[in-house]
Order: sequence, then C-alpha cells, then structure tokens
Amino acid sequence: MLLVGRVTPESVIYSFGTVLVDLLSGKHIPPSHALDMIRGKNIVLLMDSHLEGKFSMEEATVVVGLASQCLQYEPRERPSMKDLVATLAPLHTKPDVPSYVMLGISKYEEAPPTPQRPLSPMGEACSRLDLTAIHQILVMNHYKDDEGTNELSFQEWTQQMRDMLEARKRGDYAFRDKDFKTAIDCYSQFIDVGTMVSPTVFARRSLCYLFCDQPDAALADAMQAQIVNPEWPTAFYMQSVALAKLDMHKDAADMLNEAAGLEEKKQRVVKGS
Repeated sequence: MLLVGRVTPESVIYSFGTVLVDLLSGKHIPPSHALDMIRGKNIVLLMDSHLEGKFSMEEATVVVGLASQCLQYEPRERPSMKDLVATLAPLHTKPDVPSYVMLGISKYEEAPPTPQRPLSPMGEACSRLDLTAIHQILVMNHYKDDEGTNELSFQEWTQQMRDMLEARKRGDYAFRDKDFKTAIDCYSQFIDVGTMVSPTVFARRSLCYLFCDQPDAALADAMQAQIVNPEWPTAFYMQSVALAKLDMHKDAADMLNEAAGLEEKKQRVVKGS
C-alpha cells in the first residue's frame, strides 16, 4: 500500500514501474490503471506504435515483466533496487549508440504523418471534440455494445444487484438529461459494486467527466472501457478526446486513427459473415 506524503523505497519502486509503462507504451497511463493495462496484454499491442516493431521482443518481455512486478499492490511483492539493477543492467549493451541509430532512422528525419482513415459519425464528432454530438450518439447506441460482457447466474440477482442496476438506470436518466454530475455519482455506484462490468458505463462516465472539465478522469474511464472490451472503437475514440483535452494532440490523433482502424476491421468482419 502507498503512503501519501511519505517516500519509501517501495513507493519509489512503484513510481519507477509507472515510468517504465509510460516509456514502453509511448503515452501517459494513470498509475492506478497501469497494472491493468499490462495484465493479459499482448506485448506488441502494449508497445509504442511509433517503434514500428523495431525492438527486441525478448528484452521487451523482460521490461514489461519488471514493470508488472514494480506495480504490485503489496510493497513486499515489489523488487528491490538491487533487483532492478540486476534485471536492467544486461539490457544496457549499447551505451554509446544513439537511439535514432539503433532504430535505423535519420537523426533529422521527421516522423511520417499518421495515415488518415474515413471516419464514422462517432469519429467525426471526436475529431471535432464535439461533446454534444458524442453525447447524442452514446444515448442513441444505448448498451448494444455491452452484449456478451456479463453472464449472471440466478443466484447473483440479489438485492445488491437490483440496487446496482437501479443506480445505473438513474445514471442513464441523468445522462440523457445532461445532468452530468448526477450521472457520475450514479454510474460510480454501479461501478463500485463490481458485480457487472460495462464498457458503455465507463464511456458514458468518461464523457460526463469531459463535460465537467476533468480530462484526467475521463481518460482513466476510457482506458477502463478498453480493458473491458479491447476491440471497442468507442473506447479508443473517448481516449482520443480526453488526450486532446490534455493537449496531447499527437497521441490523440494516433488514438483516433486506431479507433477508425478498429471500425474498418469490424465492418469487414460483418460483410464477410
């Protein structure tokens, strides 16, 4: 457990783990969600797309594993400073070679522009940062993208379950009526119970946070939606908007393009079936 206001060797190790994840992924990931992003994630998907696969899979596996150890909730389960050095030292084999040489690119070569894809109405709304249009689309889509994310047994329909679903219903009414602070409270009650996971609820609460000028919280929820449904374009679109609000425009553009790519892939699957 981290102690606020007190620096300990264990808290430093935890912070180092968050830095490792940021370096690997090429984007800032809130510390509270970093371990979730690593857990069960394909290493290639986790790595910064700008590397274009130009990295050692063996070394990446070592570093990802080390980051996961650093982010363990229990301090005693994290590695020591000595363990960090022992793990990373063998990877430091080319200390005098600039990174752009190791990647095989020119020092002054500009990064190629992100290829643009045709955007859906959701993509267009996100590219314009049009929160009102995004709201209309999420209201219209309701929960159609949540199918298959939960399977509940008869025994799980307890009073707590009914109260949780009632909280979501109140959140939906507030969301529809643009009472975003109430929607945040109601959706938080639903999420905190934890019996059901809903990418749509996370996406809706993410938008509520954007309307309330809380882009950090919006980004965290959009990432949670991705964790629940890794192939859901809306989760990536919402991350794009939150990143743009945080002035991380290059990352926002990349995320927007990635979302559009997922939509294309989904459409191809539908046409082929």
